[in-house]
Amino acid sequence: MWGKWIECGVPAGARELFSAGQGAWAVIGDQPGLVGQVGGWDAATGRAHVLGLWRDAEAYGRFMDDRHDEVFAGSGQRDSYTAIETAGGATVLEMAGDAADLAEAIDGATLLRVADCRVLPGREEHFMAVQREVWAPGMAAAGGMLAGVVTRLAEQRYLVTTLWSGPQAHERYAAAHLPALLARAGLDEDLRSTTGHLIPLEPHWRVVPVRVG
Repeated sequence: MWGKWIECGVPAGARELFSAGQGAWAVIGDQPGLVGQVGGWDAATGRAHVLGLWRDAEAYGRFMDDRHDEVFAGSGQRDSYTAIETAGGATVLEMAGDAADLAEAIDGATLLRVADCRVLPGREEHFMAVQREVWAPGMAAAGGMLAGVVTRLAEQRYLVTTLWSGPQAHERYAAAHLPALLARAGLDEDLRSTTGHLIPLEPHWRVVPVRVG
């Protein structure tokens, strides 16, 4: 799969305009190769965040070439934000959870947890082993984590994204499971820095593939 991560700085007075425009992206539900798209506001920073997932880089590239600019123009978002950062890359790990698959998780999640990780040189292999052997099974066992993916955005930048059934499930996980997982993970050995986001998902920003038949 291919993941795209978008961060936008939106003035308080333009939030309604931005949000309405984000809802306009629902039209790409019929785009071949779309796995799904979710987003919302980070309460800690006030920034808008959007995660898009595609079957592969080719499907994403065709969308960008054939349709992106037209949909963006129609969304009316051009004047609603003051800053935008985008990054994309291949997903390197899928994490199973309570949902049957990633599509079901995207459709049902109400909370997105993100860890934007900058990995120290030479520690990428260990970092990924910890994702597979510590974090993925640990979060799955907590209950309420529907599914997740790790996306490699740059040589030493990895985006860990997990979809949750709701804030209560994540709070239970943070209280009962997170301390032990942190002790096992040894983050200081692998990471130069990490930035976390806890994002309640806006329902009308959600884009799921149109099901035919």
